[in-house]
Amino acid sequence: MTYSPEALVPIAADYPTYSRAREHFKDMLDATATGRTVTVARDGAISAMLPVDRLRDYFFRTVSPRVSVFRQAGSVVVLMEGRPFVAQGTDVDDALDDLALSLREYAVDWEDRLQHAPNHHDAWALVQLVKLSTDAELRDWLERGGE
Repeated sequence: MTYSPEALVPIAADYPTYSRAREHFKDMLDATATGRTVTVARDGAISAMLPVDRLRDYFFRTVSPRVSVFRQAGSVVVLMEGRPFVAQGTDVDDALDDLALSLREYAVDWEDRLQHAPNHHDAWALVQLVKLSTDAELRDWLERGGE
């Protein structure tokens, strides 16, 4: 079944205007602190405010890192299958640290200029996961994240 953008617009927002949301910003934060997702309508678009830990956990489980590790010429190489990321180090920890750094640099580049490039458009979830993760969480995802 195909949905048109117009079919998605009638979702009722918790706050039908930006002004109303601004007046109730503390209430919005309180609601998200209890696990609720709060929505705000503005100019026909609806945005969501939600607990970041839940969003990060969702990305952790659904964005697969697909990391492969192998040795080459005395070093350890890690690559993300299906994505343009590869790193190397003296051991697995070094290589994963380098890969995590590459992902952080990519997230900055993606927000600055790459998000509109057709071959980078689908990286939105990966970038959000990187931005919402600490270094330790990002390493954990690289080692055991995804489906």
